[in-house]
Amino acid sequence: MVSDDESSPFIAPAATRKPGSEREVSSESTPLLSNSADSPRYDGAEDDAPSADATPNGHNVAGSDTSSLRSVKKSSRRWPSYIAASLLALVIIAIAILAFIVPDAVQEYSEQAAVIEPTNLSLESITTDGVRARIQGNFRLDGSRVANEHVRRIGKATLWLAGQLGTEETKITVRLPDYDNVVLGSAIVPPLVIGLREGEVTELDFVTDLAAGDLNGVRTIANEWLEGRLSSIRLRGMADLTLKSGLIPLGTHAVADTVVFEANKIPAMPKYNITRLNVHDGPLNASMIADVTLSAFNEYPVDFDVPELSFDILVPGCEADDYIQVVDAITHEVHVQPHSQVSANITGVVHEFPDALTEECPNSDSSPLDSFLSSFIKGDPATLYVRGSSKPDPKTPGWIAELLSSVTVAVPFPGRSLDNLIRNFSLTDVNFSLPDPDAEPGDPASHPQVSGNILVLAGLPSEMNFGIDVTDVRATADVMFHSKKMGELNLRKWQAARSTRLDKKDGSEALLKIESKIVDAPLEITDSDVFSEVIQMLIFGRDKIMLDIVALVDIKVHTALGNIVIKGVPAQGTIPVKPLPKGSFSEISPKLGTMRVLDSTRDSITLEATLSANNPTPYTAQIPYINIHLLHNDTVLGEATVRHLNLVKGSNRDVVVTATWKPSEDGPHGRDVGRNLISQYLSGENTTLSVKAHRNSIPGQPKLCEALAKLNFTFPTPRLTLPGDTPDGKTHFIRDTTFHFVSSTATFTLVSPLQHNTIYLDHINATAFYNHTEPVGSIVNELPFAAPPGESTTPRLPVTWSLGSVGYDALRHAVGGTLKLDAYADVTVRLGNWQETLWYRGKGIGAHIQL
Repeated sequence: MVSDDESSPFIAPAATRKPGSEREVSSESTPLLSNSADSPRYDGAEDDAPSADATPNGHNVAGSDTSSLRSVKKSSRRWPSYIAASLLALVIIAIAILAFIVPDAVQEYSEQAAVIEPTNLSLESITTDGVRARIQGNFRLDGSRVANEHVRRIGKATLWLAGQLGTEETKITVRLPDYDNVVLGSAIVPPLVIGLREGEVTELDFVTDLAAGDLNGVRTIANEWLEGRLSSIRLRGMADLTLKSGLIPLGTHAVADTVVFEANKIPAMPKYNITRLNVHDGPLNASMIADVTLSAFNEYPVDFDVPELSFDILVPGCEADDYIQVVDAITHEVHVQPHSQVSANITGVVHEFPDALTEECPNSDSSPLDSFLSSFIKGDPATLYVRGSSKPDPKTPGWIAELLSSVTVAVPFPGRSLDNLIRNFSLTDVNFSLPDPDAEPGDPASHPQVSGNILVLAGLPSEMNFGIDVTDVRATADVMFHSKKMGELNLRKWQAARSTRLDKKDGSEALLKIESKIVDAPLEITDSDVFSEVIQMLIFGRDKIMLDIVALVDIKVHTALGNIVIKGVPAQGTIPVKPLPKGSFSEISPKLGTMRVLDSTRDSITLEATLSANNPTPYTAQIPYINIHLLHNDTVLGEATVRHLNLVKGSNRDVVVTATWKPSEDGPHGRDVGRNLISQYLSGENTTLSVKAHRNSIPGQPKLCEALAKLNFTFPTPRLTLPGDTPDGKTHFIRDTTFHFVSSTATFTLVSPLQHNTIYLDHINATAFYNHTEPVGSIVNELPFAAPPGESTTPRLPVTWSLGSVGYDALRHAVGGTLKLDAYADVTVRLGNWQETLWYRGKGIGAHIQL
C-alpha cells in the first residue's frame, strides 16, 4: 500500500500479518526530484511557477547538464533518498518489533503509528564505490493513526514503559526482488537511539556510506524509467540489527522488509530552461564551441554537489537504434540547494562533422543532419541523445563513469522557428524567357523562365557568433499578387551565391546579405486571371506592381566544421515590378525592312520579313517561339510567328518575323477588311494592326496563353523603308509619272517593297484628277505587266483624256512642265498564286507632261 501524503506513516498497517512475514510499506510520498522550473528561457519566454506535485510518469528529459543531474540522481539523489528513507523505516520497524517479545498488538501499533519525516539529504562526498550522504529527519509515534482502539492502548502503554531503543552500527543491503534479486546498493547506518513515547520527536542526523551494488540492475531500472515502462519498483531491505534498551542488551536479529514505490510516486525528470546559448568558432581549425546554461528548480530538501562530468551528445542516425556522436560536452561543477533554482553551465565542443551525419540515408533524399535541422527550424523540439562519455575524465569514479556510459537519454532540444529569419527577398535586373516549344513535358524549358539577381537579407540569431559563408541557394517560391497565387517560381537547381556579414549597429541585430544570380528559373503560371491582371497593370498602370514571394529556401553554408545544407527555411519578400513608361507604345516605332514570299495560295500568302523596333521597357526577354493573331478592327486577318528572339533594351534590329496573310478565314467580311487595310496602307494612310495571343500561341502553356489572350495590343502598321522616300515620312510606291500628250499614253516609276519576288499587275482602272476633283484622263489596262524588285518603269499605258474638262485644259497648258495630280485606281495584283483587287488613292503626285 502507498500512503497519500507526506505526513503519513512510513509503515503500512499490517494488522493481519504474523511476525516475520514479508510486509509492503509505503515510500516517502513526495518525490525527491523536481519536474518544473520557473526560470526564463533563452528565448525570453517564462515558465509557470514550479508545481508542488511531481508529474506522474513524467518523461521530460534535459540537456547535457540535466544528464549529469540525472546521473547523480540515480547515484546520489534518487537512490540515496529511497535508501535513506527505507533504512529509517527498517530500523524503526525492527526496533518496534524485535526489541520486545510482545503480542502482535504492539507490532501493529508500531507499524501504524510510526511517522518518519525526512527533512534533508545532502552528499558529503563521492567515494570510489558510492557516496557519503548525510540524512536528516524526524521520528515520532502518533497513536491517532491506529484504527483499533485496543491495539492503540496496548501499544502506547508498552512502548511508554520501554522509553527508548538503541541500535549498534548496522549494514543494510537493498535488493530488487523483481530483477533476479540483484543488489541495488548497501549502506552503513551508525548507532541510533529513538524515543518510543507517543508525541516525543526524535531528531535523526547521521552520515552513512551508500555503496552502489550491481550496476546492471541500476541500469535496467534507469532505462525502463526513461522509456516510461516503469510502473512501480519494489525494494527489499535486509539487515542484522543489534538492539538494546538502555543498558539491557536485546540481542541481534535478522530483519527484512519490502518497500513499493508506485509510478506516480517516482520522481520525473525535471523541466529545464535554456537560459543562455552561445555558439562560436573554436580556437582550433574545424571546431566550434557551444556555451550553454540550463536552469531547473529543485523543490526537494536535497543538497549536494555534482562534480564535473563528461558526456557525448548524439543525434539520431538513419536507423532506429543508430546514434551519431556530434558533440563532446563537459558539465561544470553544480551546487544543488534545497528548494531553489539550480543553474548548470555546459561547454560543448563540436569537431568536424562525421560523414554519416551529412550523407543521405538509403531510399531518402535527407541526411540525419537534415532531419535534425528540419525539426529545429520548424520550431519543433529536435531530439538529441545524451550518454556518458566513452572517454571520461580520469578523476571521475569508475562506478559513475560506467553507469553514465551505459544509459542513453533522449533530450528534446528546443527548436527555434526561422519564420522571421529572412528579412527581405528581392529580384532585380529581371529577364523573361518564353517556353521552348520543342521542350519535353516536365522540362524546365517548357515553362516561362526568369533570370535576374536575388538579394536576400537574413537576420542572424544572437546565439550565432561563428563564421558563416553561404555558397549556394535554391528555392521553390509561390508568386502572389494581392494575396492571390499567380504562379510558382522554381529554383530547384543550386544557384551560386555569396554572402557578406553586416555587423550590429545601434543595437540592431546582425544581418547576412546573400546575393545570387539566377538563370532561367521556370515560372509556372497557375492562375491565368491573376497573371492577366498583372500584365494589364504592367502595361497600363502607373504605380509599381508589388509581387509577393512566399518561398522555402535551401541554403548551402560553409562553416569551420565543413559544408552544411539547411533545407526549408521559410522566406517572404516582395518583388517590385515597374510598369512600362508612359507612352511606351508610341516609342516602339516598328519598321519593316526586307520582305520575301515563302508560299502562296489563291487566298493566302506567307511572307518572311525583317522588323526593327524599340524596347522602351527596363525588361529583357528571350522568346524561343510565339505565334500571334494579326487583327484589324477585331477581325483576324492572319498570324505571325517569331522564333529565337532575344529582346534587349533599346533598339532591336532585324527581327525575323514569319507572317501568313489569310483574311478569308473570317469569310467575306474578313476579306473586305483585309483588302481595305492593304489599300489604305499602299495609299499612305495611317493604319493600325493589333496583335493578340490565342490558345496555341505558346505550345504546352494553355494557362499562360489564356492570360495573354485577354490582352489586345494595337500598334501603327510597320512602315516600309524604301529608297527615295520623301521627307514627309510616308512611303510612296509610285515615284514618278510621265504623260505623253500626243500618243495619249502614260508611264509610271514604281518601287516594289519586295526584294526577292516580282509583283504582277493584271488589271488597272485608274483616273487622274487635277485640283483633287477635275478629271484629267483615265487608264484602263487589261494587259498584265511585272513590277520586279526595286525600282522599275511600267510599259506605256493607254490614256483616255477627259476632253473639255478643266483638268484637261490644265494638262494641255503644262506641256513641257510638271503638274501635280491625284490618282484613284483599282488594281488587280498577283503575287505567286495569290491575287487580290486593291484600290489606291495617291495625292500630289508630280506628273511630267510631254508631247
